[in-house]
Amino acid sequence: MKENSWPKYPTLFSLYIAQSIPMSFFSTVVPVIMRQESYSLESIGLIQLVKLPWIIKFLWAPLVDRTSIGTRQLKRWIYLSEIFYAFIIISIGFLKLQTDFRLIVALMVVAFIASATQDIAVDSYAIRLLKPSERSLGNSMQSAGSFTGTLFGTGVMLIAYHYFGWTTLLSLLACFVLFALVPLILYRIKVDNQEVNEHRVSGADIIRFFSIPGMYKRVLLLVFYYSGILGILAMLKPWMVDLGYNIREIGFMSGIVGTSTATLAAFLAGWIIKAIGRKSSLYLFLSVTIVASVFFWIISTGTPSKALLYTGICLLWGGYGFATVAIYTTSMDIVRKGREGTDFTIQIVITHLSGIIMAVMSGQIAGKIGYRGLFGFEVLMGMVALSALIFAYHGRSKDE
Repeated sequence: MKENSWPKYPTLFSLYIAQSIPMSFFSTVVPVIMRQESYSLESIGLIQLVKLPWIIKFLWAPLVDRTSIGTRQLKRWIYLSEIFYAFIIISIGFLKLQTDFRLIVALMVVAFIASATQDIAVDSYAIRLLKPSERSLGNSMQSAGSFTGTLFGTGVMLIAYHYFGWTTLLSLLACFVLFALVPLILYRIKVDNQEVNEHRVSGADIIRFFSIPGMYKRVLLLVFYYSGILGILAMLKPWMVDLGYNIREIGFMSGIVGTSTATLAAFLAGWIIKAIGRKSSLYLFLSVTIVASVFFWIISTGTPSKALLYTGICLLWGGYGFATVAIYTTSMDIVRKGREGTDFTIQIVITHLSGIIMAVMSGQIAGKIGYRGLFGFEVLMGMVALSALIFAYHGRSKDE
């Protein structure tokens, strides 16, 4: 690795963790705080609307690409988005949940729009910044940053809330978001500007992406690659509740141990991909997720011991961490020049949408045929994912 290459990775890590911690706080910790304040479940459910910008962010990804000929413009998008993000967070801190609930939800949606825009710009920046040989390690930083942000945003922030209170905590969050820009400000590297595009980037490029030859294979892989574990991830906490575990135990086992395992797996995944290649890594990491679903199916025959649950949780979250880096890395490889933000965002949104569908289905399946039935179904979905992977890479003569 060249001496001037290593700052890329902490720079990307800081940018991804900056968006992840406040997101996790708003989407997971705020509902807990609301429940403690005796809010209705219907009101708490409204909080989930804040995630909507991250599902539809592909709609304005072409705008970011169109206005970003070079990395200087991308940096401008990142700076403006982060500063606006921090400003909204501070503004929310001066409001009260008891009296300004609807305004807070509206501002949270606006904050997530800024965060989603920053994510588009950072993804495009990372693709242009990283050489193909560096993308596996770069995506390790991306995924590890997201998982670390989730760990802090859910566990540490909830504890900090009890010590600092609403206003002070959100002010600290905003300061952290701004502080995360420091590595980007300090790290300067010249990246060639984009060549003049054949046509201006527009919303039509979203449709054109799907017309790329063979793209249907990629879409099938994105839809199904995680499908063997997403249902288990969605139903893991309810299952543990039914097994008799309390909230503190579940938070530690899944929220801390599980997320920490995913972070470690994400770090390792980059080196594994670099060592054995994209295709082999996709098969290896998918095998881990299939083993995890089979393991949960086996231990659900009775009441598993805590040791078995810990093993299953580590397999599950580790597989998820591995798979995320593999999907992100290969998604970076399948982008058009000048449309990096648009093409990468489309691919990741497809995985998010399939995740939502699987999460909804998992509740329905578990309700009808029980947890063991759900875990068995997830094993079958793992086989479907394997078939999709074989289909996607059929006929390729090299590991690309």
